[in-house]
Amino acid sequence: MVRNETTAKLVEVATFAELLGALDQLRAEYAPARLVCTLDDVNQCLYTSAHASEDERIAYYGDENPEAEVAHVASALENPEHGVEWQTLPGQRIGGGADVAALVTVNSTPDRWLDDVVLVRRASVARDDLVIAAVPNGYFTSDWDTFQNHAVIRRMAAHGYRHFGVGASLLGFDRQEGLSESGARAVVADLVHLYGAPDSASWVELATVLTGARLLLLGYTENLPDLVED
Repeated sequence: MVRNETTAKLVEVATFAELLGALDQLRAEYAPARLVCTLDDVNQCLYTSAHASEDERIAYYGDENPEAEVAHVASALENPEHGVEWQTLPGQRIGGGADVAALVTVNSTPDRWLDDVVLVRRASVARDDLVIAAVPNGYFTSDWDTFQNHAVIRRMAAHGYRHFGVGASLLGFDRQEGLSESGARAVVADLVHLYGAPDSASWVELATVLTGARLLLLGYTENLPDLVED
């Protein structure tokens, strides 16, 4: 593990179980600050995050100070002038049923999508939903942008999920206990609102995958089916 004042770099990370264990240790060390980490394709994640940070709603023009920049972005996320309501999120992704099938694949084999290098960033924010301020993302036109991602994060919190990671294509969530069967159905109902394709048979399969699981991975970019085809 390589560290500096605001980050830790985990190398040779093989599983989400390993990653989540390391995050628990780091949270104890950095408390009361919260943590967020990269997930899939760390270099692409950081590249798109840098561009997403140029969004005029969150752009930071102060002195080079990571903590001040995180505080600035978190403040913008809480600004009602910029906030996105869950009900206004798009109900149809470009991939349609292919996106749903990709969600099944990603959540069935989550470790496959985790980069072996993970960058952890500290976020001195008041709530877990605001940790995305340390790795804002959503750059391309058909991606969910940072504010839409924040709306998704808030909604998943209602299902007991804590947001802990952002990748080049994925948002990562965990919960203290495995999801119940009824809870999985409720999550899937919300995901239908996000991704559309309500008639896809893959939704039933996803509910089965999520039942009993603590981990949830969601794709926020336009190319989610491409991720699982590579």
